Amino acid sequence: MRDNKRTRTILGLLLLTSLTLVVLNLRGSGDGARDAAGGFFGPVQAAASAIVRPISDFIGSVSSLGSKDQQISDLQRQVDELTQQLNTTEYARNRARELDDLLRLAGAGQYEFVPAQVIAYGPTQGFAWTVTVDAGSKDGVKVDQNVVNGQGLVGRVIRVTESTSTIALLVDATATVGARVEGSMEKGFLNGTGDPQALELQLLDPFAPVQPGDRLVSFGVRGGAYVPGIPLGTVVDVKGTPGQLTRLATVKPFVDVTTLDVVGIITQKPRTDPRDSVLPPKPSTSASPSPSATGDAGSGGGASPQATPSGSAS
Repeated sequence: MRDNKRTRTILGLLLLTSLTLVVLNLRGSGDGARDAAGGFFGPVQAAASAIVRPISDFIGSVSSLGSKDQQISDLQRQVDELTQQLNTTEYARNRARELDDLLRLAGAGQYEFVPAQVIAYGPTQGFAWTVTVDAGSKDGVKVDQNVVNGQGLVGRVIRVTESTSTIALLVDATATVGARVEGSMEKGFLNGTGDPQALELQLLDPFAPVQPGDRLVSFGVRGGAYVPGIPLGTVVDVKGTPGQLTRLATVKPFVDVTTLDVVGIITQKPRTDPRDSVLPPKPSTSASPSPSATGDAGSGGGASPQATPSGSAS
């Protein structure tokens, strides 16, 4: 539009109209004038808005892009922090549970022990299954001391420095410990196989009864490295018939050596053999209901007798 007298006149009239509407609006009157002006300027304003709005929206979205990225970054940081707190809480809960189990076992077995944490896995000279813990001679640890966790026997100390100790695990193929069947006097030797889920039991008496489900505890052997009264594992399979010299039983160890964390190094042997008191109570079993318990016609509606849960082994 050229800058001429007509143009300046139109702009002046528009400005005067705007000022008049503002004054009328402040005085609370002039509704009719506003309506008339709205009817005149409405189409012009709508057209201008249709052109300007996409541009303003684009500029607004670009200007808020940085703030949205920052919000996403802040939310991700909060998620990471909460995840870390959850993991830390769960780890602390697991450690507390392991320590509780260790204290329970030590109380039942009358052990004195030094707590330690596993800091490394790996074979060492002459042994395939070993771990290193963060307790050593300055803590009173000595070679051949037994190592347990809350479930049972882990192994024995084979090397000690001032601040660390190396433990040969029970599952190592070189390990042998005296074992006794729960609730009986039957004894044998439990040998590591190199398999973390399987040990091998050979009883002294080939006629001795042994069956899957039997649990084993350690017993002291003169000159041996292991103390009595430590849970060892559960029989899962028996090969051979009574009387065979090659009769062997497969035993699943109580301790999962692949998940070791908190352990206890026994520094004082029990004064007396705790025997089966170190074993947890056997799970109770319920008898299956007899058909008559369903109340068939003519049965008198009698209920089947209740099973008595088995108690702890003594």
